[in-house]
Amino acid sequence: MRATKKSKALYIIYIACLFVFFYLPIVVLMIFSFNSSKSLTSMSGFSLRWYSRLINDGSIMRAVYVSLTIAIFATIISTILGTITAIGLSKSRRMVKELILNVNNIPIMNPDIVTAISLMILFSSAVIAKGYITMLLAHIAFCTPFVITSVYPKVRQLDPSLADAAMDLGATPFEALIKVIVPMLRDGIFAGILLAFTMSFDDFVISYFVTGNGVENISITVYNMTKRTNPSINALSTIVILVIIILIILSRVIPAMFRKTMRKVLSVLMALVLIFTVFTGIKGNERTLRIFNSGEYLDPDLKEKFEKEYDCSIIYETFDSNETMYTKLMSGSEYDILITSDYMIERLIKEDQLQEIDWNNIKNKDVLDPANMGYSYDPENKYSVPYFVGTVGILYNKNVVDEEDLKDGWELLRNPKYAGDIYMYDSERDSFMIALKALGYSMNTTDKKEIKEAYDWLIDQKKNMDVVYATDDVMDNMISGNKDIAVVYSGDGAYIMAENDELDYFDPEQGTNEWCDAMVMTKSCKDTELAEQFMDFMLEYDNVYVNSIFVGYTTPVTQVREDMRVGEFDGIDAYIPVFGAENNEVFKYQDADLRAYYSDLWTKVKAY
Repeated sequence: MRATKKSKALYIIYIACLFVFFYLPIVVLMIFSFNSSKSLTSMSGFSLRWYSRLINDGSIMRAVYVSLTIAIFATIISTILGTITAIGLSKSRRMVKELILNVNNIPIMNPDIVTAISLMILFSSAVIAKGYITMLLAHIAFCTPFVITSVYPKVRQLDPSLADAAMDLGATPFEALIKVIVPMLRDGIFAGILLAFTMSFDDFVISYFVTGNGVENISITVYNMTKRTNPSINALSTIVILVIIILIILSRVIPAMFRKTMRKVLSVLMALVLIFTVFTGIKGNERTLRIFNSGEYLDPDLKEKFEKEYDCSIIYETFDSNETMYTKLMSGSEYDILITSDYMIERLIKEDQLQEIDWNNIKNKDVLDPANMGYSYDPENKYSVPYFVGTVGILYNKNVVDEEDLKDGWELLRNPKYAGDIYMYDSERDSFMIALKALGYSMNTTDKKEIKEAYDWLIDQKKNMDVVYATDDVMDNMISGNKDIAVVYSGDGAYIMAENDELDYFDPEQGTNEWCDAMVMTKSCKDTELAEQFMDFMLEYDNVYVNSIFVGYTTPVTQVREDMRVGEFDGIDAYIPVFGAENNEVFKYQDADLRAYYSDLWTKVKAY
């Protein structure tokens, strides 16, 4: 008896631990959605500022609308298609049945990235403009197989004579389907509905590759928000969780007598959503500018300001990396302005994807710092207007790191005193840049012997220093003081130092990556006047000031930079790193063979 009670107690403890493991992260997320600071790990006080920002952020609210409507329409259509297909399979020959079921399993078993690329190529080949419709079609395509899988087992359990009996009693074939067959499949259909809605609402990978014209769902928006520390993500996630909890409670509380009324109300609401969606997709003949930019790299208020000032509309999309941007561009997606990095601009110039800028239309060109002009990727700035600039350097805790050790430059990252206390930036080119510069080589070397030496340097560092490779999460970790040394972009360093005054930043004397992100105009841009007006707009003092505060990176506009030095970023050296240093370089374009060689070595570094 005692053994039985003890077993029950252990079982209860096990279940409790399991629930804590599942739900504690959600509870922590909800708590930090009320944090007054930007930190995602350090609670500094109660505030509703992130909920206020969430409500006022039009891009997030549009993303919520897109996610909901896509999920609703995809669920309805895929449920109808899946149910009809499942019923039809029950009447098909065995060979046809097995063939269709095997084909139906392909998109279920396929990795999402394969399905995404396939659909992207399909829409591009069919010359279908990417946007809301392509995302909806893609969601229907990957939701329908799951509905078939949910409904078909229920169809097999049906008595084949039920439909015949109903028609013998006077029902038409359609009535027999609706009033007899479908009600018997109700459990399978409901399971398919829930699965389809969840899959659609949650999807990121497929949506990312098939969308365009500024249409983004919640997953895409949240992913782009993670490029910078953005606690609005916590607020959005908390609201979604609360809505799900309320819906679950209502589904249990509402009496059955109200269900028919609720179904009618939901039908009317869905009809209104459909009408609204159709009519909001009808646009006037206003001028339109299509911009493709990195996530969290433009103050949303500036978009609205430009639209009002120039009586136009901006279709704004974001990407997570230059390589993703290039993939979408090559797949047929069309944009007017790209905001991308130096080496990618060089590649686009070589491939004749850009058109020259008429600098006579850039009235504010004289505000640009000459030190941030004429980089090797575009020596005469025929194609590019600098947007943000910076370096890659070392952020360190002044109270822990010995100032004498800073003289070692990049070799600081292999100093045994700081083993286990270092974040490396999880970037192939920047990591190899560090090793090459530490060895005294050019970061743009094509000599495979030198590259192999850099590989050995990185392997030695990883073996002896226990370094952690991190991306944007390094920002919150350094603010919280989890480690004392990190490789960061200067703009991120400035943001981190503003939150933690124990940190400082320096560029090693061996040289570093001096990067420049710039605005360029694609060959497909038809309204070049509007594109150049936007570029000029982004060089105006007030706009540059606001945008630099929002992003936190260094502007190439001299006066704003100087004002920031004594204003928002007073005493923060990382905001204005040393430009034009003797050993600094800008990344150059790599050919396919060199990229493959680097990629192979990088895979080995990460797997070590």
